[in-house]
Amino acid sequence: MPAHDEALNIREAVQSVRLDLRPQDRLLVVADNCGDDTAALARAAGAEVIERHDALRRGKGYALDFGMRHLALNPPDVVVIVDADCSVRPGSIACVAAVALRVGAPAQAHYRMELPPDAGLKIKIAAFAWRVKNLVRPLGYRRLGLPCQLMGSGMAFPWNLIAQADLADGHLVEDLKLGLEFARKRTAPRFVPEAEVRSVFPASAAGVATQRRRWEHGHLGMLVDVAPRLLWQGLRSANVGLLALAVDLCIPPLALLALLLTAAVTTSTLAWWLLHWTAPALMAWASCAAFVLAVLGAWARFGRDMLRVTEMAGIPLYVLWKVPVYLRFALRRERNWVRSAREGEK
Repeated sequence: MPAHDEALNIREAVQSVRLDLRPQDRLLVVADNCGDDTAALARAAGAEVIERHDALRRGKGYALDFGMRHLALNPPDVVVIVDADCSVRPGSIACVAAVALRVGAPAQAHYRMELPPDAGLKIKIAAFAWRVKNLVRPLGYRRLGLPCQLMGSGMAFPWNLIAQADLADGHLVEDLKLGLEFARKRTAPRFVPEAEVRSVFPASAAGVATQRRRWEHGHLGMLVDVAPRLLWQGLRSANVGLLALAVDLCIPPLALLALLLTAAVTTSTLAWWLLHWTAPALMAWASCAAFVLAVLGAWARFGRDMLRVTEMAGIPLYVLWKVPVYLRFALRRERNWVRSAREGEK
């Protein structure tokens, strides 16, 4: 359990995980560059704790590498990673660990984000988009017999795989990068929806903005920097798992995809009127219709508990709210890991 300044959450996170452990299991907390009482509170809650201090090499990847080197002194059969702001549904750790051992590949639990009390419309729509990305799409891939992306928490790894992984990295989306590396080696992650870890979206607008910018800039950076190469490698080597995850990586965040489809419909419709180009307009309108139907279908099946039908009308405003995030990626991309503010922090 990597933890950076998680004094507000660490006690509950440790207790949640401990309730799901067997007597022979260990819970290791890596208190990473903490300036608060995270380490002491984790020890008091019953966790084994090691502390890391390195002001230059910051980020979750470095904390994970530090923890794995400590575990190497007495290596386990499987390592499960749970973030320090998460709780665990009973039975989930054993479930995801068993799958990882059985298939000899990483296993990913459903990483569920809950709404904070009195959540506003922006947070509700962001939570719905998260559910589409972290539940709906992985379930579809699973039905097709395909792997899933790693999601950062609720991840299980056979020791022989994670011990060889290059974790010491400050990448914004180290989990996404790690899953693609495993797929390249033909041990792509498997989705285990029966297991579940839960966290809560930041309640503050600043916390949501920081979190979304980190996730989306990291995703877009991977899309631009490595997706074309991964697509080619997957095709050339007939690596179906890598090809599937590379295609998934090429899907922009939903808000950006909506903006791109809107731009395509607008420009192709103008070309139809002015130049009588019919095919581009038909393709753009068909793509837009398919996108809308997919979003409505996902909401009807998976999103009605968090977003009322009347609130769906706010999605266009949410998309416009995201425009500065994408402009900032083009002009000044986020490259350094920044922790999101938690509820109750200043």
